[in-house]
Amino acid sequence: MKPILADLLKLLELERLEDNYFRGESRDIGSRRVFGGQVLGQALSAASYTVEDLKVHSLHAYFLRAGDVCAPILYEVDRARNGRSFSNRRVVAVQHGRPIFNMTASFQKPEKGIEHQPGAPDVPRPEELAELRDVPAASMQNVPQKMRRYLKRARPIEMRPVESVDILTRAPRKPYRHLWVRTVDDLPDDSDLHRNLLAYISDYQLVGTTILPHGIRWEQDNVQMTSLDHAMWFHRPFRADRWLLYSMESPNAAGARGLATGRFFDENGTLVASTAQEGLIRIWPQAGE
Repeated sequence: MKPILADLLKLLELERLEDNYFRGESRDIGSRRVFGGQVLGQALSAASYTVEDLKVHSLHAYFLRAGDVCAPILYEVDRARNGRSFSNRRVVAVQHGRPIFNMTASFQKPEKGIEHQPGAPDVPRPEELAELRDVPAASMQNVPQKMRRYLKRARPIEMRPVESVDILTRAPRKPYRHLWVRTVDDLPDDSDLHRNLLAYISDYQLVGTTILPHGIRWEQDNVQMTSLDHAMWFHRPFRADRWLLYSMESPNAAGARGLATGRFFDENGTLVASTAQEGLIRIWPQAGE
């Protein structure tokens, strides 16, 4: 396994302190704060450690404070309910004595029932698209340092955007995007691990979809963007080491908040998971305005 992916798996394998207490480390992925997807994935790992024979089907989380990448995170799990068909867990993430995140997750014993789903978007296959990092050297020289650091950083997740990425001018465009994603190497056959990883992946670019119609850039000094909450539903089995199409759209922005929703489809067009996130978006006046 490639070292960068092995490091991510290690990041999601928390240290058990007591029955309901776990500790995780952090990684700097190019920002001053802990990546929200990391906290989601670790919190789901902590909750899953306390459940047997049931699989997570939904989670609802709130980001309370920015996380410190230089300090460990303590996860406290409350075993709110243990049932034969459903179990519920509440998780609080703590740093420096204060909660930075909380989450409720529901687990279900697998069973069959009615089924329907929307069709998958008609987009090019991942083999026809370039990786997100494949930016021509001439263009990269004109990219702001903050964006350059993000683009050039090696990641454990391969990303191939369907729509062209306007890294220089960021002209206004419709509030949707599609992104093929998968891990950079094969994974063990552990369904909990694949779900934890998809929770991690789901935070990539989701809230950023809300600013697409407005011609602003997250790396601008006068733009403040941060995740407020995150919800996710797991519908069907999948593998995070096989291509998944992440289809994102933003139906609304108002009150300094933007809402984005997302759907994950496998290569056969099967809907495997859905997600939603609201983020804080503030545009500060620039000097001279």
